Amino acid sequence: MSDPGLILQNITIRRDGRVLVDLSDRIDPGDVLTVMGPSGSGKSTLLAYIIGTLDAGFTASGRVILNGIDITDLPPEQRRVGILFQDELLFPHLSVGENLAFGLRPTVKGRAARRDRIETALNDIWLSGFADRDPETLSGGQKARVALMRMLLSDPKALLLDEPFSRLDTERRDMIRTLVFDQARAKGLPVLLVTHDHADAAAAGGPVHTLD
Repeated sequence: MSDPGLILQNITIRRDGRVLVDLSDRIDPGDVLTVMGPSGSGKSTLLAYIIGTLDAGFTASGRVILNGIDITDLPPEQRRVGILFQDELLFPHLSVGENLAFGLRPTVKGRAARRDRIETALNDIWLSGFADRDPETLSGGQKARVALMRMLLSDPKALLLDEPFSRLDTERRDMIRTLVFDQARAKGLPVLLVTHDHADAAAAGGPVHTLD
């Protein structure tokens, strides 16, 4: 792999002539960069630029380089960047196992192989035997774990976190934060966390960039 990690190179994002984001940084595999700021400061706008879904009302410049490959102009589905949001966004008409299967890459072929991957994934997030459960019967922490694993099963090369812990109570928040960061380190994923919560930044343990 050439030059592993996520490089944000001279990224500037404006709206109506006003600079919202001005950032250059590098995130090595397994490390976390936290971007903090109040609502409307441009945190989610930065993530949208990285994944390729920035609204046409913004103007942006700068490059996004992942593992030595410039992905700035690639369509979102080719960027191999995973993202977790505040809401779990599980499909209500699919079971827990079917939600996870949705994340599997096409390279996992055959019903038995896909079922084995799903069972292993559920075991990794302490939900063994939950494949046939309705997502609506899960607790908030369980839903968060399923959303994380569905994203990881898509084999991303970087992970973006858009305040995914903010709706959890304190006990669940600590557990899910630890799970997310441990999984990212184990898989060698560079992580960009946006949050307004100083406890999230402290748990991430990496450098912090503040948007005004």
